[in-house]
Amino acid sequence: MTAAPLKLSDLSVSTTVAGLIAMLTGYTSSLVLMIQAGQAAHLTDAQISSWIWALSIGMGVTTLGLSLLMRVPIVIAWSTPGAALLIASLPGVPYPEAIGAFLMAALLMTAAGLTGWFDKLMKALPASIASALLAGILFRISVDVFVQAQHQTLLLLVMFAVYLFGRRWWPRYAVPGVLVIGVALAGVLGQLHFEQFHFAVTMPVWTAPAFSVSAFVSIAVPLFIVALASQNIPGLAVLRADGYHVPASPLIAVTGVASAILAPFGSHGINLAAITAAICTGPQADADPRRRYMAAVVCGIGYLVMGIMAASIAALFAAFPKALVVAVAAFALLGSIANGLTVAMQTPVERESALLTFMITASGMTLAGVGSAFWGVVGGMLALLVLKPREPKSA
Repeated sequence: MTAAPLKLSDLSVSTTVAGLIAMLTGYTSSLVLMIQAGQAAHLTDAQISSWIWALSIGMGVTTLGLSLLMRVPIVIAWSTPGAALLIASLPGVPYPEAIGAFLMAALLMTAAGLTGWFDKLMKALPASIASALLAGILFRISVDVFVQAQHQTLLLLVMFAVYLFGRRWWPRYAVPGVLVIGVALAGVLGQLHFEQFHFAVTMPVWTAPAFSVSAFVSIAVPLFIVALASQNIPGLAVLRADGYHVPASPLIAVTGVASAILAPFGSHGINLAAITAAICTGPQADADPRRRYMAAVVCGIGYLVMGIMAASIAALFAAFPKALVVAVAAFALLGSIANGLTVAMQTPVERESALLTFMITASGMTLAGVGSAFWGVVGGMLALLVLKPREPKSA
């Protein structure tokens, strides 16, 4: 592919605003999941900061590189469902083994891109099962907001009202609005604690990977499946829906290699973005599709800046009350849960299998040291094999 010449004139107010909104939407809607997962696994502030640094630098470099090379608005994002999966999977797993699982998931992603596994794997795993898996993972995280409402009733009722009114009149800004109003109200109620907050440049923390079968099965395999099914497929769909027909395999291979390089610093994986990508690929970014790549370039630069400031960002979110963090995460994931359940229930002959996948995954069960996400796929595929009617053989 021959890239068109780079023109500074391609940068406009609309592409700049779209890129900044895409970057901010990604952080405000799901950064809390990384903080929550790190705290659940009892990681240090330095390890959590390094995790955010690795993801941000990886997203920034790949978003900038791919967008400038192809002159296409290719936005890369961390695996949000993967972060949600880790909230349940990381506790009890030694951190070096988790890093080893991140590395293995990245290598599987690289292999999927280089060998053409991608299309074959997606054909083998029905969309209903993959979507039910995603919904089950996210449901476990989101439902906790209603438990927190018992203890932080006023804060969560106000955030709930802001979310509803935001979705009604300003859908794109509903989640950022929830965050802003939630922080303001928490401040009024005296629930913000900035004693430990200070501005600092992030220093990445290297963790030598260790490998175990249990971590591979309970973290690496579900992480790989969720990233393929819930991010790379929708991400490609967004690009093609807006007229950008780019080859899939190189994009997946590049993100896999970047994830593998950054895994020892905490990166659980970067993939094609879907929601934030749509902000940069649509007409709101620029009327001319040939200039929309600059929105992704602005987004990539924003990622790099946020990566440098990762230590401060992590400390800032740590100052928030748990109920606030859980609520922002829950409201940010509602759309993904609804979409997952919708797709999971679309095909009547696969509906029961998808429902079983959802229920097993959402249960949080651990069997033989392996988490519920893996058993959800196993149970769903087994049910599909038994329950799906066989097509009659032609004479």
